Amino acid sequence: MSDPQLGVAIHGAGWVAGAHGQSWLKQPQVRIVSISDVDRQRAERLAAQLGIQCAIRQTLEEVLGDPAVQIVDICTPSHLHAPQAIQAAQAGKHILVEKPIALTLQDLRRLEEAIQQAGVKSLASFVLRWNPMVQTIHRLVQSGAIGRIFYAEADYWHNIPSSHHAWPLHSRRATAGSAMLLAGCHAVDMVRWLLADQAEEVSAVGNTPSARFEYPPNVVAWIRFRGGAVAKVSVLLDCHMPYTFQVELAGTEGTIRQNRIWSDRLFPGQTGWTTVPTVLPDSADVHHHPFDAEIAHFVRCIVEDRQSHCTIADAARSHELCLAIDRSVAQGGQPVRLPLE
Repeated sequence: MSDPQLGVAIHGAGWVAGAHGQSWLKQPQVRIVSISDVDRQRAERLAAQLGIQCAIRQTLEEVLGDPAVQIVDICTPSHLHAPQAIQAAQAGKHILVEKPIALTLQDLRRLEEAIQQAGVKSLASFVLRWNPMVQTIHRLVQSGAIGRIFYAEADYWHNIPSSHHAWPLHSRRATAGSAMLLAGCHAVDMVRWLLADQAEEVSAVGNTPSARFEYPPNVVAWIRFRGGAVAKVSVLLDCHMPYTFQVELAGTEGTIRQNRIWSDRLFPGQTGWTTVPTVLPDSADVHHHPFDAEIAHFVRCIVEDRQSHCTIADAARSHELCLAIDRSVAQGGQPVRLPLE
């Protein structure tokens, strides 16, 4: 009799793989059947950490040749995400891939095409979409609580010290791409998702206070959307402060600033901000990385044969916008039109 559980292969056994693994273990409809890493001992350590017995492998080719694997969870360094996700799609596997999903426009287009041709389910790990504060904001927006949004703002500020475990990868252009692709993509994706619109033009500038990064670690961008809304997004990796993620929206009938709401529609005669007691994105790793909710969502999509709101196809629009921002920074702040060519 066939195994009723879906087999998951975790490829790449670093920090985020451990966090994903803990979440996969909470899903009764799946089981981890493989952990792989170029460093076999690291894969073995992750299996021990998760308290499971499964196949231990070193290459993606071995993983994709296993018929017990239906889902591949790609947790490798950023520059490997696109080529490995393409391989997994061509092998007919469902794919969860960490962000950034690609570092170049060519790889992004190739990945989109591979997923479309394979017809597999996919999820890009924009995990902040599942943060409780963000979900609250999304539901308020969808309900029309602040009317039509005409301005959005999202900021990802997170100091990455040279002592960070992934510093050799995060600091280099070849393996990180840019500040926007590495981390600011969360802010870019947030305004796209909340506005439910596509960007048509962006201008951006950046600076490099220190020589620690091979790219400008601090970037601010101004975006115009097709529906008329404008937005500002920023990423700071060279700041001296704890991690914080800010979301602000201004609409025709109200305003949202993080978990504070001013809504003419919801609260007539409001005399002060209404504060929602919820989990903010900067509350702690366990909360601003809500992998449990993200992975539970992906499992439901596969089991129920439906697409996620955060497919690779959708996430590609956020990454294309990040690449447009990088192009504008390189051109001294000149406007860049979308879609890119």
